[in-house]
Amino acid sequence: MNNTLQQDLNNIENILEQVKQQGIEFLNSLDSVPTSSSNSMTTDRNLNQTGLGSLSALDEFNQRLAPMMIASPGPRYLGFVTGGSTPASIVGDWLTTIYDQNTQAVKAQGGVSALIEIETINLLLQLLDLPKSFLGGFVTGATMSNFTSLAVARQWFGKQLGKDFAKNGVSEPITIFSATPHSSSIKCLSMLGIGSQNFTKIKTIEGNREAIDVADLERNIEALSGKPFIVITSAATVNTADFDDFVAINELKKKYTFWWHIDAAFGGFAACSPKYKHLVNGWENADSITIDCHKWLNVPYESAFYLIKEEHKILQIETFQNSNAPYLGDPLENFSFLNFLPENSRRLKALPVWFSLLAYGKEGYQDIVENSVDLALQFDAFITENESFELLAPTRLNNVCFTLSGELNQEKVNSFLTHLNDTGKVFMTPTVYQNRKGIRASFVNWRTSEKDIEIIIEVMKNIIDELKI
Repeated sequence: MNNTLQQDLNNIENILEQVKQQGIEFLNSLDSVPTSSSNSMTTDRNLNQTGLGSLSALDEFNQRLAPMMIASPGPRYLGFVTGGSTPASIVGDWLTTIYDQNTQAVKAQGGVSALIEIETINLLLQLLDLPKSFLGGFVTGATMSNFTSLAVARQWFGKQLGKDFAKNGVSEPITIFSATPHSSSIKCLSMLGIGSQNFTKIKTIEGNREAIDVADLERNIEALSGKPFIVITSAATVNTADFDDFVAINELKKKYTFWWHIDAAFGGFAACSPKYKHLVNGWENADSITIDCHKWLNVPYESAFYLIKEEHKILQIETFQNSNAPYLGDPLENFSFLNFLPENSRRLKALPVWFSLLAYGKEGYQDIVENSVDLALQFDAFITENESFELLAPTRLNNVCFTLSGELNQEKVNSFLTHLNDTGKVFMTPTVYQNRKGIRASFVNWRTSEKDIEIIIEVMKNIIDELKI
């Protein structure tokens, strides 16, 4: 064994202790860590010949790289619908790395950590009050969850025409309807060979809405004269957290044959709260659902899961089966996740989720969701009452979409946001909504409190005064 590697092995307890202490210090100081950074670094470092060893590498990390780390898991990071990591999920994430399992099969000569993943999916179904008729698995994020679901939808579409798209390629145009698809779904259409522009954009409900106009959807369906199609719907759109009417789409399911996919990356967690569960009424009849865990579930990046109805199991295998690996056996008799999703190499992503679910239970996540919405509404009240700002849309859940008041101030929106983020005390993201420049604040972090809202409001008022808006 290499001498440096042997020394690290002999010193592993001290190494991990130092990392632990550094981690604790960072987590305990998240309130004061900047939410953005202007630091930079050179990227042309030469690789040394003999190696530094872990502690020397840690020293260099602390000197060169650590100053670039921001408080993205902190309470005032309101960009990109980003959650933080609960203590229990950090435990699970550390143990995931330590045990270093390749999570695949439930019957194997090696590990059987896939059983942990299956149990975790069952726990999530209970959290979200969804039926066990869904099968699921973990992927890196909403993009790969959407990709997995829409890949099976693509196979379903081909089978309606008597074709096997997985084996022979996409040989027919695929009809897809959606009103306000997330950019990750559009990206998936590109990766799947369907084409990022090859979907029909359905009208949204009149008024300040992003939800699908079901009447317009049905008019488009009728025009198909019985041909197959796919519908992509939203449980919380990215700008305004608007929800499509799943009850109405259920009624369409009774009349027409189609694949129904729901992108519920963060909005699916409305199901955790009796106050907001009505927003997802009817979603249990979808064919597939996408949900992110590193958003409102508050576990470390990268973590998401897909849910696909068990009745589509064969289609899923046809889409992802490793058919050139006979040693894996019959995919129906010898379950392995590599026959059900894109990745062949997979870490045990389920473990941080498993820990957090067991640690905090249904009530814990109900509290997180309801606290986030309460804080969003408090921030909404400030925007509504302050003459310098205006809402671009009603706050329906946890996203507050707003802008500077008056059309003349549209040219100042980007400058205001730059000044806001440069304070390092809060971070929000820009958007464009109904052709107007805006700002989006997303409340999902379990740490965020009323004190943070007060800090954010004070910072925003100071910038308004500074810029004379």
